[in-house]
Order: sequence, then structure tokens, then C-alpha cells
Amino acid sequence: MRRIFFIVMICLSALAVFSGAAFFVMNGRFAGSLPGLTAQIVSPFASSDEPENASGEDSEVSIIFVGDIMLSRGVAAKMKEHDDHSYPFLKVGDYLKSADFAFGNLETSLAAGREIGPDEMLFRADPELAAVLREFNFAVVSLANNHTMNFGEGALENTLINLLKAGVEYAGAGSSALEAYNPAIIQRNGLRFAFLAFTDSDVIPSSYFASTGTAGVASMDVDKMAKAVRSARQRADFVIVSMHSGTEYKDYPNDRQTSFARSAVEAGADLVIGHHPHVVQTAEIYKGKYIFYSLGNFVFDQRWWKTKEGIALKITFDKQGIREIQPQATHIEDFSQPVLFYGEAAQNIISRLGISLDE
Repeated sequence: MRRIFFIVMICLSALAVFSGAAFFVMNGRFAGSLPGLTAQIVSPFASSDEPENASGEDSEVSIIFVGDIMLSRGVAAKMKEHDDHSYPFLKVGDYLKSADFAFGNLETSLAAGREIGPDEMLFRADPELAAVLREFNFAVVSLANNHTMNFGEGALENTLINLLKAGVEYAGAGSSALEAYNPAIIQRNGLRFAFLAFTDSDVIPSSYFASTGTAGVASMDVDKMAKAVRSARQRADFVIVSMHSGTEYKDYPNDRQTSFARSAVEAGADLVIGHHPHVVQTAEIYKGKYIFYSLGNFVFDQRWWKTKEGIALKITFDKQGIREIQPQATHIEDFSQPVLFYGEAAQNIISRLGISLDE
């Protein structure tokens, strides 16, 4: 590994001399500036808190997937009221830490700025919350959604920096299109996971999308997605696609969701996780792969009872694929704080998936 690191550094140094760019290393991501382009190069040997599994034994990795995480507006008010940035996660902390790591859709930028009013639809949260996400085991988040760019490119750039400083990887956004469509690579126990994230053009203005020279999010363009998935397959054991799409508050996916998610599977994705509708939607098994169209809200301040309910998935992977899926119903209390649901109430929420997860 040390020799690989030095080889990578030598190559990057040579590239920097050639282009006049200045490169830096932050949490396994090598980023630099080229004329008219800010590039991100993700090392497949980075983003790992653990060494390779040298025992030769079968590896297992568990990941908890959750829905929308919104840390602004009413949630921010509750954190201020309780004087605790950890407040939203306190009752689910043990659960989140029971897996090797967690993944969710971060529905806000993390950048300094003004307080967000109770009726606003523009979300911004304190930069310190990046460290809170890491504390509660979020190793990677999706930024491909309709709120990441609410405060412009500067806030997005700050969000990327704040997440990396805290040790949280991100997918679906970046300082350029090259970065936004690049996967976040997470390695645990000898298995590598590539995370890609995309958002629908019908939920955001076109100015939010990343381009060659501007920061933004990744579009749900099927051709770009397929290319990104095929590239990620060469660097990882599993490719996981996050999709931000759908009709809000509807129990079933629309045609845009199903078409894109199935195209992702056909391109080589092992799992598709959906966000945006704010309620739990049905799931399906397509060509042997699971598609969860919406897990609902995880941390949010919405008031309708269905928007307070969600599903978290604890999925265990081994070298052969997905070994087990354990659904966990959640309910948001105090307009900010998810708790775990059990019993009949939990089964009613889980049943909305419309598929059996029993192996």
C-alpha cells in the first residue's frame, strides 16, 4: 500500500508540473485545478479506515441506508433549542453504529450563513454538522438533490470541504462534472463499494447541474449514468446508485423513476436507493437486483404523519452479493428526531415496500 501511495503521488506531482496545477490530499481524494476545470481523482486505494482483509476468509460488510436528512429550518431550531448538534441522531445512534457504516441523502448544504426561516424552501445548515454525521457513522452521503445548490456554488464548495474535513465522502456533486459523476469509493473488510448519485431534471433548475467548469450536481441522464456505472464497476466489488426523483407524497414510483432505476441495473448497478418523495414508496426486484424507490424521510421537520415515517435498511454484503436485508421502520419525533419503530406499527410501514425481504 505504501508503494502504491508513493506511485500515485509521483504521478500526481508530474501532472501538477505539466499543468501548473496545485494538488492536495484530503481524506483519500486527490483534487486539483486545471485551466477551466476543477477535477477530482478518486483513488480506489483510499477512503478506507481498515486494511485489506489478508486472512483469505469470506468478508462481510453491513451498510445502513436511510432516507432524506434535512438539518436546516425546523431541525436547526430544535438543535438550537436543545443546544446540541447531535440532537437529531441521539435516539438512533446505537442503530446507526451497529453497521460498518451508513449512507443517506443529505438534503442541505453545510456552509456558514443566515438562519433559515420556518416556511423557507432553501436549506442551509451549520458546517459543524459534518462532524456530527461522521460521529454517527455516516461514511458517505448523496448530494444529488434539489437543495444542495440552494445557496450557490460557493456554499457547495464549502460543503464538499467540510464533509471531507470531517471524514465523510460524497457522491453526486462536485466542483465540476468530472467530480460529480465520479464515484465515492468506500472500502471495508476487503470489499470495495462505489457510490454514485443522480438527481432528476424535473426537480431542479438546469443551473444546478455540474458542467466542465462549474460546480453542481449530477443529472439523471441515462447515458452519463451508464458510463459512470461501467467505469465504477472496474474499481469496486459493488456499485450502488442513489436516485433523487419521483412525485412527492405519492406511494408509488412514476415512470421516470422506474425507467432510470432499471437502466441503472442494466448498466451494472447492484442496488438502487431512491429519495425525494418524502414518503415510503414501493420497491421491486429487477433482473435479480433490488430497487428501493423511496425510503421516506429520516431527519426532517415536515408535519404530515406519512412524512414522519420512513424505512432504514441494514444490508449485509459478502463476496457473492447481498446476503441479507433487514428493514427497520422509523418515526420522527419532535419534528427532528427519528426513533425506531417496532411491532404492528413497524410492519405497517415496512409493508409499503410491497416486496418480501426474507431470504
